[in-house]
Amino acid sequence: MTDISKDISYPDAFDSNHRERSWSERLRNLRPPLGLSWSAWLGLVAVLLAGFLLYRTLSGYSLGQLADSISTIPIWRLGAALGFAAASYACLTVFDYLALRYVKHPLPYPKAALTSFSALSLGHSIGFSGLSSGAIRYRFYSRWGLSIGEVAKLVLFCGTTVALGMIALGGIALLLESEAATELTGFGRASVVALGAACLASLAIYLALAAWVRKPLKFRKWEIEMPSLRLALAQVGIGAANFACVAACLHQTISAFAEVPYVTVAAAFIIANTAALLAHVPGGLGVIEAVVVHLISQDGVIAAVLVFRFVYFLVPLAVGAVTFGIAELVLRRKAASAS
Repeated sequence: MTDISKDISYPDAFDSNHRERSWSERLRNLRPPLGLSWSAWLGLVAVLLAGFLLYRTLSGYSLGQLADSISTIPIWRLGAALGFAAASYACLTVFDYLALRYVKHPLPYPKAALTSFSALSLGHSIGFSGLSSGAIRYRFYSRWGLSIGEVAKLVLFCGTTVALGMIALGGIALLLESEAATELTGFGRASVVALGAACLASLAIYLALAAWVRKPLKFRKWEIEMPSLRLALAQVGIGAANFACVAACLHQTISAFAEVPYVTVAAAFIIANTAALLAHVPGGLGVIEAVVVHLISQDGVIAAVLVFRFVYFLVPLAVGAVTFGIAELVLRRKAASAS
């Protein structure tokens, strides 16, 4: 009997499988231009975008406006604002240092600090900080042995630390400054107090889970391992310290034009920053302005906002871009000499 199976063709299935293999092979064989890796190109794009954002922000003001705004701030307040901004970025470097221990791949603090500052000084201004800073983090950490999965967990840990710090400081601010929060949000005082209590309660739940839950929490295909209680307490402490420093930086610029209590500024900033994070607004565009308008007279709004943005976003953006470029050159030379 003749085997007719030899005469039967399956063009659709064959073509589909062939196309899938062809595309997968093309993707695997695709090489980035100029001999750079794809992660290097991501970092380069981030730096170029950061430079564009720096130019776009500064182009909205003349050099005279910038100089006049800075000159209206007493030199000691400007120095204090710069100091609090530096303290905030120092706190952010500890985020990465703790996260590296969470993913069980600890690195020396200088490496964590270099990566964190390079990534976040650019990511804060680019927007979608988790993605933009994540690409730069992967560029650095992949050199030091971290997998893409470990970097993803690290970014998630840092994002959780941000949220915990906001919840901790926000809960305290909402309870202590309920009247100011009522004016900013339009909620009733009872709702604001309830929201503040809910923030602190959620913080307690997180710490309890860290203390008692040792098995990974499963959500569909995802597994999330809780940090140790020690790490969780460090998250809360350093996260709150970061937001306290940012609010202090803003408070220094506002205080040059009006006497506003620090706690009031912190409460307003936390509420505004929550809205900015939910909307993924780069650098909190429009939100910080709304806070300052609410707190001080119109005469000082532009100067206070401009100086805050200059101190907390633009100076780190410029320094971070240079730092990233120098680090990239040094690390590439070390890799070349080692090979």
